[in-house]
Amino acid sequence: MPYVNVNDISLYYRIDGAQRADAPWLVLSNALGTDVALWSPQIDTLLRTFRVLRYDTRGLGRSSAPAGPYTIEQLSADVLALLDALGIERVHFCGVSLGGATGMALAARHGERIDRLISVSAPPRNPTSAEIWAERMKQARGGGMPALADAVIARWFSAAFVAREPLVCAAIRDMIRHTDPEGYAGNCAAVASTDLTAELVRIEAPTLILTGTHDAAIAPEAGRALAASIAGARHVELDALHLPNVEQADAFTRAVLNFLNEPRPAASGG
Repeated sequence: MPYVNVNDISLYYRIDGAQRADAPWLVLSNALGTDVALWSPQIDTLLRTFRVLRYDTRGLGRSSAPAGPYTIEQLSADVLALLDALGIERVHFCGVSLGGATGMALAARHGERIDRLISVSAPPRNPTSAEIWAERMKQARGGGMPALADAVIARWFSAAFVAREPLVCAAIRDMIRHTDPEGYAGNCAAVASTDLTAELVRIEAPTLILTGTHDAAIAPEAGRALAASIAGARHVELDALHLPNVEQADAFTRAVLNFLNEPRPAASGG
């Protein structure tokens, strides 16, 4: 299996896609408690155009789960170290939830590495109280990952989707249930402490903010406000909760491709 040792951890990654040396790189970054399989609905389409790099965030999937707490600085530094280890200079970046926050941090602080940014269901500042996150961390460490997984499915998907796609939801529930408790708690701490609001003005990459109509973490109006805070950014709303790449997979994939395949505006001449 492909691993790299970076920042004192072992980071799992997977590469699929176009074999052309000039094909653009697209990094996909996961939500809390999930692994590279979260992007299964998109991968067959995206790999026709891009060299797609997926990775398991520290603490999640097959990557190392050192004792936390983690920070958004650590998570973004892991991405940079992975790119450096693979000899990749510049990428498009698409992240959902925790992955979206990681992408915004990278674009604000290391804009020379990010060509285009897609941030999905990711508020720039944690909207949930510190007490709630502390309780989730305590529950995870106390053997409560199965109960947390059930609660997450209810927050992430509409009841109609759960009824219509029970196997998809069961696979994601199982993914969360078997997440390392310390890794889950460490990433909960990263979410709880993240506040990128003051740094949004530093994002210069063309940016797409994508939110679900019924998402409690970042409502559509908050998504529009976030896009308005980033120069030239746009907002797309899909009829979903927190994971539109799963609940509205086809519409999500079209929105991503339309954005990434747009020609760049012509530079103004003098």
